Amino acid sequence: MYSALDIDLKPGRGFGIFEIGTSLWTLVDTLRRHPAAYPQIDVKYDPDASATTPIVLHIRPHLDLLFSGKHQRLHTICIRKLRDPNPPVRVQYKDSILSSPNEILRRVGVGKVFGPTYPGDELRYPGIWFSFDDDILGEGLNVAHAGDRTQEVKRIIISQIEPEGRIHDALDEVNECPIMVGDLARAVAKVHDGVTLYFYPTATSTPLHICIGETTAQDLTLDLGPPLRIHYKEDERMLIHAGVKANEPGEGNGTGYFYNYFQYGMDFLISETTHVVRKIVLHTNVPGSPLFQRYKRCNWEIEGKPEDDEDDTPPRKRFSDRFETISHFLSPHEPPPSMSLDRTADEENLNLPNPTTSLHGYDGIILEATDLSQVVSVTLL
Repeated sequence: MYSALDIDLKPGRGFGIFEIGTSLWTLVDTLRRHPAAYPQIDVKYDPDASATTPIVLHIRPHLDLLFSGKHQRLHTICIRKLRDPNPPVRVQYKDSILSSPNEILRRVGVGKVFGPTYPGDELRYPGIWFSFDDDILGEGLNVAHAGDRTQEVKRIIISQIEPEGRIHDALDEVNECPIMVGDLARAVAKVHDGVTLYFYPTATSTPLHICIGETTAQDLTLDLGPPLRIHYKEDERMLIHAGVKANEPGEGNGTGYFYNYFQYGMDFLISETTHVVRKIVLHTNVPGSPLFQRYKRCNWEIEGKPEDDEDDTPPRKRFSDRFETISHFLSPHEPPPSMSLDRTADEENLNLPNPTTSLHGYDGIILEATDLSQVVSVTLL
């Protein structure tokens, strides 16, 4: 038996745990902890460009959640099938009950609560609009009897309130908002150096530089907080790229432990002897890939060398670029050989259409890519 769904509308913000600007990783992690309330969840995306196109999370039968393609932030909420009793839905705004199992939400009821608005086939207000058709998430269709006061509301759509003069576009990124404070905005990686992290709010936060061979485990704890998990076994399948003979004692023999910061989309391999960062792994959180939703998307960029001393805009390649573009950026000549990695080999109950990725090792960096040329992770050595 499903739990009843109580919706307290907050135009421009959302309702309950569904708040505009929330990351996909955070919201799905929250839903997993409430299986009784949200037993059926579908993830819909474009498999040919899943790294960069929007994602729709469908929570049956009432909710469609649209996440932006780049930052994977909740962009638009669509509440549908208000009359479906499985589970029953109760919608209110402030102290007014708009819809319930015993009350149908109609055009006249919206007007009484929200007041006048511009004429049209939908009733639009800042941060919220009401549609009278059963279409899926998106713009409403023309419907007959648009002036009928008794028209039944079929969908309620909540989105961010745009600045004056700007038109709402479902493909836009979410504007920076309070729920993002403390989250990672982007990570700039430099080969043979480390990564510089930029946090929200972007205008006032101080960047954090994590340097391979210098930053310690204690530094990470002080700057990023304790990791969500500490893992004490290095994946030996990566030793082929380490540049150290596997049978030599010391840093290349597989010893060490990982600090897993799933909430930032990053892992740090720490030396077991010096407790200094040895490797940094940045995750792209690509839908359909084996590690999807284990990590929040890290909006990473790889920075190259500036053309001269006065160049303050060095070239960069981003997670949204195709593997071939990033590979040529790292190695303009012949690309290095690769090896295959099946991340589902140890997961008996995980079946994916394309579970195998390819690892491409360069000087000081490894790219993990899918057969669709999407880079799912970057490892700095």
